[in-house]
Amino acid sequence: MDDPRVCTEVTAGELPSGIPIVSSMLTGRLDRLKRMPTEPSKQYPGESLGRPESGPGSVAGFGRRLVGLMIDWAMCLVISLAFFSGNALATLAIFVVEQTVLVGVVGFAVGHRCVGTAVCRLDGSRPGFARAALRTVLLAFVVPAIVFDENSRAGHDVISGTIVVRR
Repeated sequence: MDDPRVCTEVTAGELPSGIPIVSSMLTGRLDRLKRMPTEPSKQYPGESLGRPESGPGSVAGFGRRLVGLMIDWAMCLVISLAFFSGNALATLAIFVVEQTVLVGVVGFAVGHRCVGTAVCRLDGSRPGFARAALRTVLLAFVVPAIVFDENSRAGHDVISGTIVVRR
């Protein structure tokens, strides 16, 4: 295939880097895999949602969101340690309340504020209590939080109709 935009197949028996495959289970699956084109994508996260490529209103990156989450969780853990001896369920309950109330009322939690992000509906308005509650319950289940769409929105944001943007 001479066209650089066409995907090239990965052959069974070695990875793209030339490393031999040990597992026969992986070998069969690799036969069906294709390499991504070397040409960069012309679309950026949030473009299809009408978001700018960078700056305020653009989709917040994974790193910012992760640091914001860690700040919120650490804060909730400190509160849990002070009042509930660090009970894991109490920590989760404090996190759920903090996220639901703050995101629902002002559009950001403490961690979002610290890293310069906010949660909003796709039209740019605040999420409101119901969307914030749904988003937080899904976030507490973790799995939707690690599944992303083409706009870099986590599963809990897609389901709740929200997006985390830079402020």
